[in-house]
Amino acid sequence: MGEEIRALGEDEILASLAAGLPHWRLEAGALVRDYRTGGWKATLMVAGVVGHLAEAAWHHPELELCWDRVRVRLSTHSPRGITARDFALARKIEEVVHWQPAREGGALEGTPNADDRFRYIRYD
Repeated sequence: MGEEIRALGEDEILASLAAGLPHWRLEAGALVRDYRTGGWKATLMVAGVVGHLAEAAWHHPELELCWDRVRVRLSTHSPRGITARDFALARKIEEVVHWQPAREGGALEGTPNADDRFRYIRYD
């Protein structure tokens, strides 16, 4: 926890976004991602997932909740910028929020995304 972490330069940030987080963007000194949901209950579920991951990582984003959207903003306070920690948490959030068990072919079938009554998130 005591290790020094440095803020990344804009070129490093843009290259990292292009390489692995295409739905995230650089906005006002933070990594930003909007998750579109199917409504308020789904918004709360996504916010809960992000909250759990952030607390487990001990790295806390800003969240903005609307009826059908969760906006996540990541930056690191101590170096006042975007760091490797922000990218690591963004990747984990992306992995968990967009997990679709049906695509893995295992025992879990996942929600029936073709039926809007059950789809809770809009997968990109």
